[in-house]
Amino acid sequence: MRDATDFTPLIIIGAGRSGTNILRDTLCNIEGFATWDCDEINPIWRHGNLAASHDEFDATMATPSVKKFIKSAFHQQWLHSGKPKYMVEKTCANSLRIPFIAEIFPDAKFLFIVRDGVDVLASAKKRWRGEMDVQSLPYYWAKIRYTPFMDLPIYGLRFVKARAQLLFGNKAHMAFWGPQFADMVHLDKDTSLDELCVRQWRACVEKAHDDLEAFGDYHRLKYEDLTANPSQEISNIIHYLGQDIAMEKVEQACASVHRSSVGKGRSDRPSDAIMTLIEKPLKRFDYHG
Repeated sequence: MRDATDFTPLIIIGAGRSGTNILRDTLCNIEGFATWDCDEINPIWRHGNLAASHDEFDATMATPSVKKFIKSAFHQQWLHSGKPKYMVEKTCANSLRIPFIAEIFPDAKFLFIVRDGVDVLASAKKRWRGEMDVQSLPYYWAKIRYTPFMDLPIYGLRFVKARAQLLFGNKAHMAFWGPQFADMVHLDKDTSLDELCVRQWRACVEKAHDDLEAFGDYHRLKYEDLTANPSQEISNIIHYLGQDIAMEKVEQACASVHRSSVGKGRSDRPSDAIMTLIEKPLKRFDYHG
């Protein structure tokens, strides 16, 4: 297998419900950018480390066999996609394992998208409650196709457990959803959904920021700026990548971007206790409390 330097891994980093999908889809409207025909590929990233109880992988977990498997998965998708210059990937749990990814792909480029934590809270709660699940067969089939065969039984059991808790349990949300930060398993069983969501967001954005600063080569943007002026924000990314793409093509790629979801969470302000939990990261990323 040829090395991954045949293409550049372009890794979108962001907490769940922060605009990672729209950023990926917009970039992949431009020639030379491609991705998987699947929402996320967490099973590929976790293969070989499936026993870990969380997604906070460090560089030591990128063993030779793990590196080989993940590089091979990217290489095969690169071939399938017509050998683009950039392979774009946006699994949200990657916000917790940047040193792991950098060990596998030292030539990777990182895009870090941040969204107002209050808006993320409102959106994430819906996902935790299963209100936004995509119930289509093609969606689940795509997930299955990119899950290593030997890992399928474990993911199947986890899927059933998550939904069973909603149907038959005494809680109003699933057993798990989104990036699993290390301290999640230590939360009290009576932790409110609001607190769970804001702790998840905070863990993702704070760890991502610190690890990307240590890595050094990344570009940061806000969801609110992307939706307000998508052509400018995508142009900034193109400039960061050292590419020269006509503005007309950038504007065409951004045609479906809209900002209808901005500010929805602030119409129903969380409690003071919840706001206290996210006050520091909100200020860190220039959002008001």
